[in-house]
This record gives sequence, structure tokens and C-alpha cells, in this order.
Amino acid sequence: MVLGLLLSSMLWGPSSTWATVRILALGDSLTEGYGVEKDEAYPFLLEQALRDRGHDVEVVNAGISGSTSASALGRLKWYLRAKPDILILALGANDGLRGLSVAKMQQNLEQTIDLAQSRGMKVLLAGMQMPLNYGPEYTASFREAFPEVAERRQVALIPFLLEGVGGIPEMNIADGIHPNPQGHQVITQTVLQHLEPLLN
Repeated sequence: MVLGLLLSSMLWGPSSTWATVRILALGDSLTEGYGVEKDEAYPFLLEQALRDRGHDVEVVNAGISGSTSASALGRLKWYLRAKPDILILALGANDGLRGLSVAKMQQNLEQTIDLAQSRGMKVLLAGMQMPLNYGPEYTASFREAFPEVAERRQVALIPFLLEGVGGIPEMNIADGIHPNPQGHQVITQTVLQHLEPLLN
């Protein structure tokens, strides 16, 4: 019992209460906040925005740079001990950048969603898109993969996590891939739009 309380405090902070809605943002470098400070990444900003709107929430940033969808299930299993209420599943971008199997990515995402739903979590799936230079067939298949998963598993969907950010130089750091602080502010509003209905 004491160990459980200690772990919960480590993961979610000392202010956790039983009434607090716990939101797990499971993602890659886009979630982790590569190239920006932790308090500039969208999970931190999302928590602040939701609290400003009167929601008693805590958002944990479970982003790890370089992660693919293959890591999702194992990582979620580890976080189950903290009993998240909502899962933001934001993985798949690195699968696409590496040209990995879209079907396998979908399988990984669906297995993760199945586990989350079996534990009573609401799920928000973040869709991603690939640059056109990956070829029309792959980019179309990749783009459509996320709505297909969301429909099959009946979960909420962000059509494109980087809407208004991806491919826009002034919204990204020098590598042109990862959002800068301004880009994370835009992402926060995108996520907020689709997440807040799950809190009602």
C-alpha cells in the first residue's frame, strides 16, 4: 500500500487526489518535447489549459524520443500501476519515417487501445501524416491508418496531431521536424479540442 502511494506520487506529483483525472500522454519526441523545455511541451501546456478551464486533471508526459508503435503496449503496461483515466496515444510518426509496415503499426496501436479499454480508460488517438516524398501509396495508407483504427476500436481521434504545425518553418525548430514553443501551443489547442469532450 505504501509502495503504491509512493509510486503514484512519483508519476503524478504530490497534488494527486482520488478526484483528479489522470491523463497519460504516451508518445515519442513530439510528446516528450524534443528541442524545447519540459514546460513548453504540449502535455504540460495541456494540463495548464485544462486547469484554467476548471478541470481537475494531471497530465503525465510519457514521451520518449525515437519510440515507435512497437513500444506502446509495454510502456502502457508499466503505467497501469498509476491507474490512468485517459490515454492520449500519440505514436506512429517514427514508424512512418522509417517506412515500417502500416499494418503492423495498426496492430500495435489496436493492442494498446484494447489494453487501455480493458482497464476502463478513455482513449484519444492522435493521427499522423507523412511527407509526400514517401510516395503516394505509402502516405495515403499511413494517413488512413489512424481513422481506421479509431473506427474499429471506437475511440476519439485527432485527425492530425501536427495540424497547423507540420511543414510550417516558423512553427518548428531548426530541424524542420520538431515543434518549437509556438508549435507546441498550437498542438495544445488541437489536443484540447478533442480531449475536453472526454472529460464531460
